[in-house]
Amino acid sequence: MYGAAGALAVVALVWTEWHGVRQAEAALAFGALIAVGEAIRCVEAPPALAGGGGGVPDPRGEPAPLAAAGALGYALLGRLGGEPAGHGVLQVVTVVVAASLAGLVAPLALGCPVDPGHTARRVLTAAFAAVCFQPLHRTGRLADWLGHGPFIVGYLLALLALTALCDAVLAAALARARTGWPYGPLLRDELRSLPGVGAAVCATAAVMALTVAVAGLWPVPVLAVPLLLIQYSYRRYAGIRATYRQTIASLARATEIAGYTPTGHAREVAGLSRAVGRELGLSEPRLTVLEYAALMHDIGQLSLVDPVPAGATEPLPAAEQRRIALLGGAVVRQTGVPAEVALVVERQADPYREQPLAARIVRAVNAYTELVSGPAAEGGAAGVAALRALERLRLATARDFDPVVVEALATVLARGVYGRPR
Repeated sequence: MYGAAGALAVVALVWTEWHGVRQAEAALAFGALIAVGEAIRCVEAPPALAGGGGGVPDPRGEPAPLAAAGALGYALLGRLGGEPAGHGVLQVVTVVVAASLAGLVAPLALGCPVDPGHTARRVLTAAFAAVCFQPLHRTGRLADWLGHGPFIVGYLLALLALTALCDAVLAAALARARTGWPYGPLLRDELRSLPGVGAAVCATAAVMALTVAVAGLWPVPVLAVPLLLIQYSYRRYAGIRATYRQTIASLARATEIAGYTPTGHAREVAGLSRAVGRELGLSEPRLTVLEYAALMHDIGQLSLVDPVPAGATEPLPAAEQRRIALLGGAVVRQTGVPAEVALVVERQADPYREQPLAARIVRAVNAYTELVSGPAAEGGAAGVAALRALERLRLATARDFDPVVVEALATVLARGVYGRPR
């Protein structure tokens, strides 16, 4: 993806340098819009959304609706104030590249992290939209086929929908390369996010292109205001989610502070459970429930008079495991978290055929982490301890552990990416 975007950018920059910039005022207006949107996305970004058990950032990053709408609006600009627009596909790419790089100057100067993946995706999607629109419009074929009525609006909306689909495919591929997660669930999460911010971006880009074609450039800043509000709302939402997750993580640490469970145990179970859930194709909302339940899976031990040695509940009798799980579910229900989380905590000690999938995952991962934290691992034989733990889980698949979950756990451990920064 980086190679394709880089090669396209070089060709476009050379072509624009040779032929010059046409209608520089339009290029400057839309370029400023893209640059401002990119800078806003990077500078003072919100806390990371819940990720791999440790608050790791979402690989998709924060959206940049203002920059995306500006790039697509310029790609679909056929007329400017009633006059034919003189730019083509390569000038669109040049403006998008230059403006995106200009928008990264302020974040880099302030030491903020930047993501070149967003720039590469924006270049490729804007080029795709421009290729599908500019040649047909400049040759007059689009007007001959669709006229200047509502059909051209329908064409723009259909093209933007296809462009959004292409962007989702690229975003999922980029996340797959960074994380090693299965491509299918990543693409599904991207497609599920399209009706939200994606729909607003596409609608604004279409309105921007049609309005500027008639009224000139003055509507551009006016149409940018709703997208700025969307950006602000997203940041508030991300901040609330991050705070909510931190609250749950702090509550889960109560068992560690009280000495009932080893330090870091809940966080490790949450991170590995989320990785296994993603391997099994769970959607993002279900992954969030799974992570919260994994963080709080040992909360029931706070109700015990005598702590379980090392917090290891797996060796306990089934009835005792069930009692601790029910105590934990009762505690979780009083914390205000979703009822699905309490259900997973309550059912984690049941036979796996009676459990929801999230409870199967939490139980298998919890048992694995308890087994590998024994003397074998402490003696430097962590690899041997991991193999023995997986063997123990496989031998108990008749009743206690779902064989599908155990194999997914083995796949995640063999890949070794569940704790890697995304």
